[in-house]
Amino acid sequence: MIQAFANSFKIPDLRKKILITLGVIVVYRLGSFIPTPGIDGAKLAIFFDNLTRSQGGNLFGVMNLFSGGAIHRLTIFALGIMPYISSSIIMQLLTVVIPTLEKLAKEGEMGRKKIIQYTRYGTVALSLLQSFLIALWLENPARFGGLEIVANPGWPFRILTVLTLTTGSAFIMWLGEQIQEKGIGNGMSLIVAVGILSRVPTAVTQIATLMTSHKSGDAQMQPLTILFMLGIMVLAVVAVVLLTQGERKIPVQYAKRVVGRKVFGGQSTFIPFKVNNGGVMPIIFAQSIILFPATIGVFVPNHFIQQVSSALSTGQWLHMLIMVFLIVFFSYFYTAIAFNPIDVAENMKKYGGFIPGVRPGQPTAEYFDFIINRITLPGGVFLAIIAVAPDILGKALKIPPQVADFFGGTALLIVVGVSLDTIKQIESQLLMRHYEGFMKRGRIKGRQRAAAY
Repeated sequence: MIQAFANSFKIPDLRKKILITLGVIVVYRLGSFIPTPGIDGAKLAIFFDNLTRSQGGNLFGVMNLFSGGAIHRLTIFALGIMPYISSSIIMQLLTVVIPTLEKLAKEGEMGRKKIIQYTRYGTVALSLLQSFLIALWLENPARFGGLEIVANPGWPFRILTVLTLTTGSAFIMWLGEQIQEKGIGNGMSLIVAVGILSRVPTAVTQIATLMTSHKSGDAQMQPLTILFMLGIMVLAVVAVVLLTQGERKIPVQYAKRVVGRKVFGGQSTFIPFKVNNGGVMPIIFAQSIILFPATIGVFVPNHFIQQVSSALSTGQWLHMLIMVFLIVFFSYFYTAIAFNPIDVAENMKKYGGFIPGVRPGQPTAEYFDFIINRITLPGGVFLAIIAVAPDILGKALKIPPQVADFFGGTALLIVVGVSLDTIKQIESQLLMRHYEGFMKRGRIKGRQRAAAY
């Protein structure tokens, strides 16, 4: 593996892509520390720290996860990549509902570029709305326990905040596209993963503080607990890799066709059905919905809303049960949006493809639907277990949420998934130039099986 990384910098084209990606990441992290004008970031950080300790989690915690901690300081990149993710999700839903967009999505590269352009417009619109609401929220000291976050409230501050945060969100979107076009890896996913990994030093500092601080003469976190947590983390990483890579391969046979003097088709291939077809999206949907009452409880001083907010806060058993149900539900929901068995069956029939033992057309679509429903359930349950693991671990070992997040859940799924995708892209670049990649042993066995065949 070390040799493969060394070989990556021997290829000029690949070296250029890696350096561009690293440069974009550095620019993104620098922007995460530039404060928004007119805001007292230190007082805002105190408010968010108290909020996390009192409630355990809310929608701001999810936003802080994807912004790499920028929302706690409200820097120019405070909105992070969330407006783009929300716009992408909305466009995916609209593509299924609106026939014009569905037709546009099937028009190849030109249609894809048009949908990306609509996604950009949606990102800017959502950024304008979110930044304006944030500006209004910051102006009221009553929402921050009497802390004066904005020294000079009014329309000049609101306009400046809207322009700053919207420009920052649009710039992050542009950075992700630069990685996609000129760098290596998926740009938006890499930016999210880097933001998550930027919280590692803070988590390590918190662990060290818990180990060295004493309560009644004993350390709050024993070394044995640290070893147990590391073991859980290794198992969680293995489970996430299995979940991310797991797939069901459906064999497909293409009939031979004679066109003039040439014979086309006749080859055998397969269609891979991923066990976790939705990726991390089911967790994001579920977290956004279940943490919404907790966030409302911050702003609305109503007794009933406060009770609901407390019952659904992170670490409560009701929160975990509803979270599991929502993740399984959204696993099916996202799979139904992303995969259309009728279209796949019709395309196979058009090009002479069929599944051995299954008739083409509608029976093939029903077969696909049966398979996808069978593999989505264990994938959704497995995803739910990984998602609630930090809550269970934090409750059992009395670990802060910021530390427990790294032992499962959204953060681990994103980091492992993005790492695997980036390694695959570097691997393909190395193989194209006849270098040994990261999976040398697996390729040697593959060559031996091919030679034996």
